[in-house]
Parts: sequence; structure tokens; C-alpha cells
Amino acid sequence: MPTNSPASQNACIEHEIVATGLAFPEGPVALPDGSLLVVEIEQACLSRISEDGKRTVVAHTGGGPNGAAVGPDGAIYLCNNGGFEWHRGNGTLRPGGQPQDYTGGSIQRVDLVTGDVRTIYTSCNGHPLHGPNDLVFDRAGGFYFTCNGKRRERDADRGGVYYAQPDGSSIREVVFPIPFPNGVGLSPAEDWLYVAETETGRLWKFAIDAPGVLRLLPHPSPHGGEFVWGSAKYQRLDSLKVEADGRVCAATLVRGGITSVQPNGADETFAQLPESAVTNLCFGGPDMQTVWATLSATGRVAKFRWPRPGLRLNFEDRVRM
Repeated sequence: MPTNSPASQNACIEHEIVATGLAFPEGPVALPDGSLLVVEIEQACLSRISEDGKRTVVAHTGGGPNGAAVGPDGAIYLCNNGGFEWHRGNGTLRPGGQPQDYTGGSIQRVDLVTGDVRTIYTSCNGHPLHGPNDLVFDRAGGFYFTCNGKRRERDADRGGVYYAQPDGSSIREVVFPIPFPNGVGLSPAEDWLYVAETETGRLWKFAIDAPGVLRLLPHPSPHGGEFVWGSAKYQRLDSLKVEADGRVCAATLVRGGITSVQPNGADETFAQLPESAVTNLCFGGPDMQTVWATLSATGRVAKFRWPRPGLRLNFEDRVRM
């Protein structure tokens, strides 16, 4: 795998493009039959990509579907950011600020068998969810999700991290405020919650005392998290996944690739990909060493081998299709 050393800094990891023509894909979920689920944010839908690259729309969600995960009931749960303004140019598509038709963000449940879409949450303690982004389920069946808010010409919402039950019975804020939180993941023992900040390019971790209960650090931590890693280079972080050995892999914007670090931030490696908007990744395959990554600005999905297995996510073997 290419590292961030001068000799390999600009060499792309060997990969194949398995899907094209998508409308800003994110939230990949590897399915047992070798196909892949992705959201298409600009088209407000959840799509399935077969092994031969054929695209089939599974459900129309409205708004802006973002992170996706399989829940304990085998359904797909989505963070819906409410949509973006969109900008096209030079063969790329990129999201902007809050759109004129924005009505709010939500957490949604999608039945893959029927295509039914149900809204689970739109607020927490009376505060609207302005831009849910990414989510991860723990073994107990609840899920953590990030909400990074919306940007307008002169102001922006403050971000937070939440913990909720998939049946709609409980939602609570566990970190607030945190600037533009994006990727979220759990350590193999589920004793740490990882959160990536997009604009700062920083990775943080939060100690977990019980499902949905974080042990927040006092000042000078800005939000109770423990700093893990940041880069001297200008780059931004998007979604993340965790390897079976505990390393954290973050989709890296601007620089365009996947950054992997130890849980203490050491031993940074970097896998270059042929686009600056590498937004999401997932592990799959029989040995969990296949990675799919979304190259969102050009509407593509790349597939490649990883040198170590990824952590198998809770409930992915329960997916109902």
C-alpha cells in the first residue's frame, strides 16, 4: 500500500472502478452477495450496485441521504442531511450550502424488500437535526451519529454527536458542540468512539463507559474528546471505518485517498486515489480486505485490496433484501 513517503506520495493504490455515473455517491455498505449499497445525495436516493456495475434504485428518500448502516432488524438506517445546493463544473459535482427548499435533517429507516422509507428522528430535545451525516451501530443495538449542520452565506449551525435507538424510542446528545463532525466509528472492543472533524482534519476519540454514555474530558479539551491525529498538510476528513486490529481509516478530502493511523495516532499511512473528493469507504468480502471507496465529485466507486482486514460491522449479516 502506498504510504506518505516521498517515493510513493503520488502513486495511486491499484484499484478498479466498479461504478460510474452516480450522483455524488456516499455511505457504501457491502452486501453478502458482493453487491454494494450507496446513497446518491444529489438524486436523493439509495441505490444498489451489482458486481457488474449495474445501478438499481432501491428507495427514494428525499432531502440528502448521507451515511448508511444496517440495523439490528436488517433494515438500512440513513442519516439524511436535508440536501445541498449543487455546483457543476469541469466534469464534477460538488455540494454547497443550505438549499432553498431545505426543511431539515432526519434519521430514516429503509426497508430493502419493499423500498418503504420511514422517518425516525427529526430533532433531539426540541432542537432540529440540521445535518445528520454518518452513523455506526453498537452491539447493544443503538447507534451513534454525527450531525454537522448546515452552512449559509453568513452563518452556520454548530455540530454535535448523538446516540439513539432505531425504534424511535430514545435520542440524546452526547457531544456538543464539535465543529463539523463527520465520520464516526467504534473500536473493536467498543470502548472508544472515534469522530473525524472535516474542516480541521482532526481525528478524536471519546471513552465509552456504557452504550451511549461517554466519559468526557475536562478543559482544555474543546468538547471532551481526546486528540488522536491531525496533519500538517491541508486536507479535510470525511467518513471513517475501523480495521480489525483497531487502526482507524479516514476518507481524506483534498489530498484524495485513505489515511490510516493507529488508535494513538502513530504509524500514519496513506493510500492515494485518483480524485480529491474521496468521501467514504467500507470493508467487505470473505476476508474483509476488500475496500470500496466513493469518488463522489465524479460519481464513481473504486474497489481495491487492503493490506489488513477491516472490522466487521454489527448486524451487517442480518441485512434483509
